[in-house]
Amino acid sequence: MATIIQALQARLDSVNQRISAACARAGRAPDAVTLIAVSKTFPAQSVRAAAAAGQRHFGENYVQESIGKIAEIAANAPFDGMVWHFIGPIQSNKTRQIAQNFAWVHTIDRDKIARRLAEQREAPLPALNVCIEVNVSGEASKSGVTPQALPALAELVAGLPQLRLRGLMAIPEPTPDEALSRRRFAGLRELRDALNARGHTLDTLSMGMTADMEAAIAEGATLVRIGTAIFGERKPA
Repeated sequence: MATIIQALQARLDSVNQRISAACARAGRAPDAVTLIAVSKTFPAQSVRAAAAAGQRHFGENYVQESIGKIAEIAANAPFDGMVWHFIGPIQSNKTRQIAQNFAWVHTIDRDKIARRLAEQREAPLPALNVCIEVNVSGEASKSGVTPQALPALAELVAGLPQLRLRGLMAIPEPTPDEALSRRRFAGLRELRDALNARGHTLDTLSMGMTADMEAAIAEGATLVRIGTAIFGERKPA
């Protein structure tokens, strides 16, 4: 376990150095960006090792896998301050488990899912922090609400009990063109700013992964979702 922790510590240090350097180039404070370690497909042991190395925010994509992992860690000497983010597609028959086990949900893209999460986030749990996923690349196969439909969905989500609308999330189409990548991230920031001009108080942009975190940070990311650079390559399904 000690060897695993040391390896993860080195990877986390490397990622945090990349974040700090990107923030410096953008004229932002290093603590303006929170690192979410994406632990999907990796076992609870890997999450515990990352937590022992100081990481506290973790992202999961698959409901059944993540619920077991969260329960296992909670039952065996849990670490203080761990925060679980759901960052995968949401099926309507999984909303109760998500609402009851996560602190953040990044991928709301339709009113049905928002309403179910609100109904199933029972007191005394605090309000669920949520982001609306936006399809900024215009891909037909990509999840996310269109920019045109975003204002109406934001109004609905902001009015639901037990949900706290924090911001927007995007997973743009991968591209080696950094200028194009930055334009897409800038587009999400502009959508956030437009909503705030309409009376919202959004403070979160969930954007940027291992390959494009620098471009995302340059355009205002506050949460970056990093998996491969921390845990390594995932095994094929």
